[in-house]
Amino acid sequence: MNLLNRLKVFEQKYVFLRWAMGAEYGKIVYVGDDYVEFNIIDPESMEFKETVMINSQLILEVIFGGADISRIVAEISSMLSEGG
Repeated sequence: MNLLNRLKVFEQKYVFLRWAMGAEYGKIVYVGDDYVEFNIIDPESMEFKETVMINSQLILEVIFGGADISRIVAEISSMLSEGG
């Protein structure tokens, strides 16, 4: 199984993504054959910063779990429950 097939499982999930030109926390919006659409969030304010389209060949590392990811998911979940 190649990286893109594995990433498709994590569409609409929060991850830490490292690519050739940067590394950010965010949400994988779409995984295509030639690019990945990634919404970057600011982990301090939990605010959406920007959307980037990353050439799939430039992706170096993706972290799907861990303390920071869990904290981000918990923060966003609590913000959703407060607003609704």
